[in-house]
Amino acid sequence: MVHRILLISAAVVVLASCISLAPPPAPVSPLNRQISFLDDVKPVLDSRCAVCHSCYNAACQLKLSSFEGVDRGGSKIGVYATRLRPQTPTRLFVDAQTTEQWRDTGFHSVTESQSNGLGNDSIMSYFLDAKHRHPAPEGEYFADTGVQTCAAGTRETRKFLGRHPTRGMPFGFPALPNEQQDILTNWLVQGAPGPSADEQTNLVSPSSVAAGEIEKWESFLNRGDAKYALTARYLYEHFFLAHLRFTATNLGEYFQLVRSTTPSGEPINVIATVRPYDDPGVEQFYYRFEKIHSTIVYKTHIVVEFDDATLARYRQLFIDSEWLETPHQMPFDDKLGANPFVIYAQIPPRVRYQFLLDHSEYIIRTFIRGPVCKGQVALNVIHDHFWVMFLNPDADATVAHPEFLAEQADNLRLPTEQGSGKRLTRAFSNAYRNRYANFYTAKNALYNRVNTAGFDLDAIWQGRRASDAPLLTVYRHFDSASVHKGALGNLPRTLWVIDYPQLERIYYALVAGFDVFGNVSHQANIRRYMDYLRIEGELNFLSFLPPQDRFSILESWYVGERALAQTVHDEVLARRATQITYQTDDPKREFVERVVNGHLLDAVEIHLDPVNYQVDDEPLVMPTTFETPQDILDGFRALTEPGTSFIRHVTDTQANVLYVRVRDTNGPDNMFSIVINRWHDNVNSLFGEQNRLDPARDTIDFLPGSIGAYPNYFLDVRKDDIPDLFDMLANFDGSPEYIAKLNKYGINRADERFWEAYDWFQERMNERDPVHAGLYDLNRYYSRATAD
Repeated sequence: MVHRILLISAAVVVLASCISLAPPPAPVSPLNRQISFLDDVKPVLDSRCAVCHSCYNAACQLKLSSFEGVDRGGSKIGVYATRLRPQTPTRLFVDAQTTEQWRDTGFHSVTESQSNGLGNDSIMSYFLDAKHRHPAPEGEYFADTGVQTCAAGTRETRKFLGRHPTRGMPFGFPALPNEQQDILTNWLVQGAPGPSADEQTNLVSPSSVAAGEIEKWESFLNRGDAKYALTARYLYEHFFLAHLRFTATNLGEYFQLVRSTTPSGEPINVIATVRPYDDPGVEQFYYRFEKIHSTIVYKTHIVVEFDDATLARYRQLFIDSEWLETPHQMPFDDKLGANPFVIYAQIPPRVRYQFLLDHSEYIIRTFIRGPVCKGQVALNVIHDHFWVMFLNPDADATVAHPEFLAEQADNLRLPTEQGSGKRLTRAFSNAYRNRYANFYTAKNALYNRVNTAGFDLDAIWQGRRASDAPLLTVYRHFDSASVHKGALGNLPRTLWVIDYPQLERIYYALVAGFDVFGNVSHQANIRRYMDYLRIEGELNFLSFLPPQDRFSILESWYVGERALAQTVHDEVLARRATQITYQTDDPKREFVERVVNGHLLDAVEIHLDPVNYQVDDEPLVMPTTFETPQDILDGFRALTEPGTSFIRHVTDTQANVLYVRVRDTNGPDNMFSIVINRWHDNVNSLFGEQNRLDPARDTIDFLPGSIGAYPNYFLDVRKDDIPDLFDMLANFDGSPEYIAKLNKYGINRADERFWEAYDWFQERMNERDPVHAGLYDLNRYYSRATAD
């Protein structure tokens, strides 16, 4: 036995001696000055590190968009995982407040020295040094493939880099310039200090103008009487994700609405609940405005602007209106709170719906582009490109008959009421499907009773003011998505018309009630319920079209799902009339064009896309010359045809959004986006998405500016080379000739031009839309690290 133990021990020693360990970081060249975190380090972290480390999908949960995130460090526990039990939330600034508290939850430092001898042997030092030793990325990079490790100490770090020496930081991109490298390494040697006390106070303190606005708004939200209290509760539950901006303040100052145990004038003590409607656990709490001092990243930057007119609007809607019952406080109950149709039944549905319409772009963005940051499981419930319209409150029978929603409260229950940890065996329970079916049957019976003639064009909400968004475009980019005001792209396959109960349920199911740390049952239930909500929006749209055309259109959206389409048709579509008289044999197109070209409020400035929208089905021909702007426009239009050669190439590499810089010697350079719309036979199942794709039917949209938060590829072309670029896009066949063109215009991860290109695109976004701009995210930059 002793001999066996000795042999095993010897084998372990031999194996250990074979493990390749990365060398310690090279000695640091001292800069002979104190490095400032805010002035020196933060600009480097923002432009080169936070672009990948700023959300739940950041490797090792390492968020580098603030000093607090840097100091918290990394964790070996990933947020995105298939788990049977919910995970303890680890929200920065919320679920722990001190370094010691984060260490107790399993986070480890990435900046502290790992020994008493060297001053630059932190985990960050090792990864920065590895990149400079091996600056050229190798192979292919795809986000979230598990190619990185979450080393928690010197030995783990050296073992990992010994096996993978080319995986230094920035991972998969060119190394930092020497100047930036020197700043970070000297800062680490100096102990990685954060902002001074005065600097930190300035970071978290509102400006004097903002302080005055906050006093006004907190006074409104924290009044004691029931009508104000329930109004504030409703506003908080819908704005807890918003980046709130007071228009009277300077650009760049944003706030979050939080619940705090402390009143106005005292330091904020955030109440950390999983959901905004959860019981706060204290008898007295206050709504407070907390300044956001992390770097703004575009993927989570969903802005709502507050001013005196907004406050007056909320007073008019909620306070000055007559409620359905004598206003009274509602209890906080984690299950009951998931049903807004019960909690807020005393507030007239028309008031609630008008509030949602006032913020329609924000509300849709919260579930399409919220801070979850990686939403493929939720997003594969929608098509790659569709338009959203809204039912006019005057035409919404559920708003005109509030007793109906009260009667249907049980059928309007959402799966989020089960919390985050329901057993997997209950994930596919039919209970919520049956409740949904009961509600939808009852809603149709209501319309059959009060609106036998059906909808006319005026049933589409046309907007109220210039800032309204009565028509929105949604683009899905595989596991991210974006929302844009207006009718972008060609006529989409699917369109939604959303009514009040649908919009409220979408928000409470996918936003207020969604827990990214929840288990697989929680997330699967929400995804399944969203199927029903999507179909409801599609059926609302179809109810405006001639009854005889509805089934064929619905069937074209659900290829391979004929049974579903037939069932819906038999029960609903054949029975509902419409008041619209159609003049053409293409009612979908005719309806859209009548809505956009004449019905929507002129002030909202929504028009059909001048590049991508085709007024007929005639094939477009690529011009032979590009002498005029119209030639270039026609070239773009020709490339929107399905199945363009380049589309098939980029979709093979999972690229969905490409940014193009066009250099013009006679004026400023221009930027536009190429957006790939993938064809899905249907999106009615969580599983087997690849089997429902048809690349030959994919389309491409060309849009000015930037689309989405996650660029997948950069192209850089001179204006004189536009014809050559068009040739590549139209005729790409993978041959050496076209690979050479792709390498000429495309910028892959290893390209020495990469950071210059990224900086240029980021600067253009900041210039074009400074209120809504934020850092792009490079986690989805799907491209080869070396040229073909």
